[in-house]
Amino acid sequence: MKSNTPEYTLDHQVGYLLRRATQRHLSIFSAAIPDLTTTQFAALAKLMELGPQSQNTLGRATSMDAATIKGVVDRLARDGLVETSDDPDDRRRLTVSLTTTGQTLYAQSVGQALQVTADTLAPLDAAEQVALIALLSRLT
Repeated sequence: MKSNTPEYTLDHQVGYLLRRATQRHLSIFSAAIPDLTTTQFAALAKLMELGPQSQNTLGRATSMDAATIKGVVDRLARDGLVETSDDPDDRRRLTVSLTTTGQTLYAQSVGQALQVTADTLAPLDAAEQVALIALLSRLT
């Protein structure tokens, strides 16, 4: 008897494949940059790009929810890579800034981060790499 249930093959589902690709990328990243998580590196990169930001703005800029960015900022501050200060216009808001140590670590790590991207995309040829980045950008 044939079922009316549509066939579902996990190995062909976008969420499953994206999760597997992410796991591969995280493994490559942690081997190359063991002192930072991907979310910590993202925060450092955005602060280098944009300068001091409120914690909420930094969270939005890095696609992290409020709880996640708070934990990331707390760990970076504990490690001396960022510092926080009260926003002079709104004392409820924290401004996050890179320390000199954070700037130095970012500068030392950015080449490795670029290599992580190259290693993650290495199974694809150059045209496929461009296409994948373009397609993923459309999904976000």
